[in-house]
Amino acid sequence: MKKYFFYIFLFFSLSALAQTETFKIVLDAGHGGKDPGKVHKKIFEKDIVLKIILLIGKELEKDPLFKVTYTRKDDRFIELYERGAIANKAKADLFVSVHCNSSPSKDAHGSESYVLGLHANDINFEVAKEENQVIFLEKDYKERYAGYDINSPESFIGLSIMQEEYLEQSIQAAKRVQSSLAENTQRRDRGVKQAGFIVLHQTYMPAMLIETGFLSNQEERDYLNSATGQQQIASSIVKAIKSYYNWLKNNSQLSKEAVAAANGDLFYRIQIATSNKDLPAVPSNFKGLSPILKEKIGNAFRYYYGKETDLKKIENLLQLAKKKGFTDAFIVTFIRGKRANWKSEKWKVKNEKLTTNRH
Repeated sequence: MKKYFFYIFLFFSLSALAQTETFKIVLDAGHGGKDPGKVHKKIFEKDIVLKIILLIGKELEKDPLFKVTYTRKDDRFIELYERGAIANKAKADLFVSVHCNSSPSKDAHGSESYVLGLHANDINFEVAKEENQVIFLEKDYKERYAGYDINSPESFIGLSIMQEEYLEQSIQAAKRVQSSLAENTQRRDRGVKQAGFIVLHQTYMPAMLIETGFLSNQEERDYLNSATGQQQIASSIVKAIKSYYNWLKNNSQLSKEAVAAANGDLFYRIQIATSNKDLPAVPSNFKGLSPILKEKIGNAFRYYYGKETDLKKIENLLQLAKKKGFTDAFIVTFIRGKRANWKSEKWKVKNEKLTTNRH
């Protein structure tokens, strides 16, 4: 049932993106109010990230392509749970949370971006743990985050399940942020990482958390606290968001499928075989499967089984074909009567899940 609603959500999200050309972004300034975030030399993380977020929003709002929603625009406390709810209610295409980092080492410097996932190492876990501490300032946190122990890496194993569907998009967005920050601010690129940030777990769309720099490093702290530094960081993130949008629009075959489906021009078939033999398209030649479509490609022939507009129904036909012995069968998308022309993204349905395979 969860997968079914995911398909519905993804279909309408991408249809809206392609038809209206409006890209909805939720900008999240970390911390706020009674939660100052990292504090060094009386400089508060919550103040710096708010200024950066407002600059990002100001630039994006100049372009009618983007619709911006903020989790906060002033110094107030917003629960992690509520931040995700704001993004989900806005039906955002991208969630961007901005933070500042800190380290026991005063030499640590540079920016790093996170997408939701398991902690690859103890350092990633500690970063996520520190950001997740804010739940203790929320009322009813024991009920709301039941089962989460921020001191235990094992308790976060389940955090990434829903965001798995958006992992490729999240990574693509985060990679662009890192490249843009390194190029435009001339500061160290610490890469894209995965960790169990609760604020990302609450969202049902591509999402990333950006650690813009280290307040524990004096030189970087001065940069982060300066108007010049904040503007450079904001402009870099805006550039990355626009780059991500263009990648999504130009390379996502799925968005083209969503538009076709909305117009009733999309359907699916099961490719069960490719052969040099010209076989009559009758059930007796294909273990009783019907209907069969034959397509000539050069000197070979492709054989397809079934035709459905409903994803669940075509998945059932796929399982039937495999039970009949066509173990290599797979789902093929047709748009306006023609087999979809895959470009840099190859989308396929497998095990009731959409996955992306990079060439």
